[in-house]
Amino acid sequence: MFKLLKPISGLTLTAVLLQGCMVGPDYKTPDSQPPATFYNEPESPTPGKGGNSPQQNLFWQGFDDPVLAQLITETLSANYDLRAALANYDRAASLLRGAKRNRLPNIAIGANAGEQHLALSERAPPAYAERVEQYNVDASLSWELDLFGRLRRSVEQQQGLLDATAADLDALQIALVGQMATQYFELRGLQQQMQVAQHNLELQRESLDIVDTRVNAGRGTEFDQVRAQAQWESTGALLPLLRADIAAHMHRIAVLSGQLPGELNKRLATQVNWPTQLPSIPLDSPGDVLRRRPDIRAAERRLAANTAAIGVATADWFPRFQLGGLIGSFALDADDLFSASAEHHGGGIGIQWAALDFGRVQARVDSANAEAQAALAQYRQTLLVALEETETQLVRYQQEQQRSQRLNRASDAAEQAAKLARSRYEQGYIGFFEVLAAEQELIQTQAQLVQSRTQLTLAMVNLYRAMAGPPQQS
Repeated sequence: MFKLLKPISGLTLTAVLLQGCMVGPDYKTPDSQPPATFYNEPESPTPGKGGNSPQQNLFWQGFDDPVLAQLITETLSANYDLRAALANYDRAASLLRGAKRNRLPNIAIGANAGEQHLALSERAPPAYAERVEQYNVDASLSWELDLFGRLRRSVEQQQGLLDATAADLDALQIALVGQMATQYFELRGLQQQMQVAQHNLELQRESLDIVDTRVNAGRGTEFDQVRAQAQWESTGALLPLLRADIAAHMHRIAVLSGQLPGELNKRLATQVNWPTQLPSIPLDSPGDVLRRRPDIRAAERRLAANTAAIGVATADWFPRFQLGGLIGSFALDADDLFSASAEHHGGGIGIQWAALDFGRVQARVDSANAEAQAALAQYRQTLLVALEETETQLVRYQQEQQRSQRLNRASDAAEQAAKLARSRYEQGYIGFFEVLAAEQELIQTQAQLVQSRTQLTLAMVNLYRAMAGPPQQS
């Protein structure tokens, strides 16, 4: 992809000096040919609230959850990883300003005043002065003539790095929104699991009371009583684990939003209903998704920066020309400073050329070429990973929809079966073993349903992250 420049002849060098060209390859965005459609593209847009209302421009508002919306707003304004990324952007912007400034003349002003005590042998006739004063004020100018584009390529390099840093900032914002939404919905899922476990614990307490009553009446067995007690205790043992996981998610949410762990526990402890709808994300073409993803923009801009770095290194094959000038005043007495007799000035042109160091120049050029090749490979790998992530999240979302529908029907049937089992046991038609089996199936099915609803919502969040937001944000 990249072609190295070799030392050139004197005639060619003269022509280049007159033209003031830029050495090194000119950057062109690599061609990419994404597929026309996604392999796992659904027949219709992702379910949810239809239309393209202005509110949907902010993906998370489509969940109609004000707590989540407030948490994400706080995260985007107070997260410390985001503040660090903003500082990195400011640093890159400063480096770009410095690179642009290097193309302009550099003017410096200096002044000094001093007094020197002379040894006897240093005193000059006729005055044989013991002390000598010196006063000096200078203004100097230096300007590198960018005949071969070294400084211009440096500006290109820093511009590419600044653009990449801006894209990294966008990617971090999308990631933080996804992380906060993921932690929040996992928390709500755990809280629902807690509710289901507590409800089942109450039902099993009722079953245990029924068994106790039958045993006291001589119509039950101690074996049934012990099994009912074991199941009740086993369900109760789930609660401490759920409480620990709930606390951990609350702490993570607080830190993501730039707050101390525990500060949001009271706000998050309030139960909210599970989202009755998911935001609608119309599916773009693979090419549109790739153009919107900031990680791809960052990889492409770093490739541009590395390409410009080849020009910076290649410019060392050629001499650097620098204009210099000086004007000032020098006097041995402060009263004579700035007088006509104290004026001094000068000017000239300097040439710096690594004529005997071409081995090191070649090594730097080779290194810059290798880094550009690595950046190109990384760019193409980022494209593939982006397509992979989107395809994976599409199929996960579709399959989780089907799983959730089946589990919803299974949960209704298991709840009805448990009610019938308790009723038939109380009437003496079946043994307690059948009651235990029905209740265990109910517990497992309800837990799976809550987990599936959580996973379905997280699949939507992950699809948002893979697509870098809905199309309205592009």
